[in-house]
Amino acid sequence: MKKILEGEKTQISEMDIIPIENNLSDVLVKIYPPGTDLGKKWELTAKTADIGRDQDCDITINHNSVSRLHAQLSKNGNMRTLTDLQSTNGTLVNGESIISKTLTSGDWIKIGDTIFKYLTGTDVENAYHEEIYKMTIIDGLTNIYNKRYFMENIQRELARSSRHSRPLSLIMFDIDFFKKINDTYGHLAGDTILQDLSAVVKNRMRKDEILARYGGEEFAVILPESNLESAVNLAENIKSSIENHRFLFEKAPIPVTVSLGVACTSGEIDTEQEFIKMADQKLYQAKQEGRNRVCF
Repeated sequence: MKKILEGEKTQISEMDIIPIENNLSDVLVKIYPPGTDLGKKWELTAKTADIGRDQDCDITINHNSVSRLHAQLSKNGNMRTLTDLQSTNGTLVNGESIISKTLTSGDWIKIGDTIFKYLTGTDVENAYHEEIYKMTIIDGLTNIYNKRYFMENIQRELARSSRHSRPLSLIMFDIDFFKKINDTYGHLAGDTILQDLSAVVKNRMRKDEILARYGGEEFAVILPESNLESAVNLAENIKSSIENHRFLFEKAPIPVTVSLGVACTSGEIDTEQEFIKMADQKLYQAKQEGRNRVCF
């Protein structure tokens, strides 16, 4: 059993890891959202498996964005195909809406608010346990680091900064008026924005920098060996990249901006709570001053 920290408030999800028999070839693993069944696996031994909100489905997803009979997995020879059954909100594979698609190992499937990882092949047991490990450090929706990984690394980087009197910067940012986006376009649109935004920002990270989903629509970037000027430059780059990116949901453009707060230390800050509070205060200032800006 492993504990996972996620979300704006700490959520502890318990995962009962049940060994997979070596002769199994197809497995679905739930990787999002956090909850008591995070990490649950479905062994796909039958020719077909129905997915939907109805309790009679082989895989039941109890969420109002899921149709009663939403999608079906079918096997033909060694191939497994996922077919959308004319659902209301559609079925996504690797972020793209599908009608029918042949799956390959590692594909992720999004139905409603739930994301599954499809695993198959001779090493399915190892792949399953590797996926369970990734859940302890990776946010299932955005595919960036989660709050747990962030907290562990900021502790380590603060200790290194204090020991060597080297600069360490932290950027905290969140999406402006995110509740309005959810209320106007729906929570599935909000999920898409979170995913796309994470990809945009991730592409601007250097190898030693850590981007994490801190909670809800709030994100954090740890910048080892970066002074305040460098951190502010990156924050401005992130702000501009998001403002200029074309976010789409069901072909409808959604304007997105972020507010950012930047903090820097050269070893004088002792605790991660103090450091996070510094950056959060600057983030709050950015929001008070009109949003879509960087404060430091």
